[in-house]
Amino acid sequence: MVVTSSTKFSEDYDRASELKAFDESKEGVPRMFIRPPENSRNCNTQFKFPVIDLDGMDSDPIRRKKIVEMVREASETWGFFTVVNHGIPVSVLEEMIDGVHRFYEQDNEVKKEFYTRDLTKKVIYNSNFDLYVSKAANWRDTFYCVMAPHPLNPQELPATCRDILKEYKEQVMRLGLKLLELMSEAIGLNPNHLKDMDCAEGLAILCHYYPACPQPELTMGTTKHSDNDFLTILLQDQIGGLQVLHQDQWVDVPPEPGALVINVGDLLQLITNDRFKSVEHRVLANRRGPRVSVACFFSTSHLPSSKLYGPIKELLSKENPPKYRETTVRDYVLHFRSKGLDGTSALPQFKL
Repeated sequence: MVVTSSTKFSEDYDRASELKAFDESKEGVPRMFIRPPENSRNCNTQFKFPVIDLDGMDSDPIRRKKIVEMVREASETWGFFTVVNHGIPVSVLEEMIDGVHRFYEQDNEVKKEFYTRDLTKKVIYNSNFDLYVSKAANWRDTFYCVMAPHPLNPQELPATCRDILKEYKEQVMRLGLKLLELMSEAIGLNPNHLKDMDCAEGLAILCHYYPACPQPELTMGTTKHSDNDFLTILLQDQIGGLQVLHQDQWVDVPPEPGALVINVGDLLQLITNDRFKSVEHRVLANRRGPRVSVACFFSTSHLPSSKLYGPIKELLSKENPPKYRETTVRDYVLHFRSKGLDGTSALPQFKL
């Protein structure tokens, strides 16, 4: 799987045929697709990534007020923050990571049962959802399952991680609701406002697997993008590689045992009228690996809903008019998928 840089300049390279052969192999582990250098791989160490301790948020009103203020500041300036003392046991986090390893490290013939490019399915395993539209593939496989609002038949889930997926879904849904309460309060609204808008109605769990890469400087684990949901809760292992774009500088998101990474999604930026920021981020390829992460997306993109989302009326004024047109979640996500992870945000398409 070693790739030489000369591949990059080959004029007779038939990428379309290679993509088709790779996809039809259903092997999962992607071949190296070389991409142009994406700025620098270096990070800026002068910034301190925000970490918020949630201890006491439900029992101490004074402490809760401080937590809300930290959530507000992080959501407005970084679009990202790490949470500790979030209520999900470390044993559950560790078993979730182990479950992802078990899925990916089983025989390919078993995994092929889940391999598909039909994005309307509730259980999907493939490499690069945007394989046929992106300029270069990412060094990553993904197993994806829609866990809410309609629970899956447990038999639809892989046996290797079935039980932990069900347990993790329940734990993450509870945490997501608490985070949306804090975010509602952070913009001066009733704690239930974002929940009542159904921002936590849907949940998809994306289990990413980044194999060790022999020449990581030639590719990316995940190229620069923002998330197409309301809110993301990320569990990552201890290998690292996640970077966030802050003040035009890439900043490492350091792995911390027992911690979870939270980020604002595009749809939350849209409904808060740019108050909260959905920030671009990426994952570096690494000689170490495999790296595993579990991203929980709060979104209703799989529901055939006609419900429209636009800037929250309570946040608007003459001085702060709406910046976005209304859209359904499904239409937003379809636009996001059609353009792929091309390094640009999908939000400008919905600007007024």
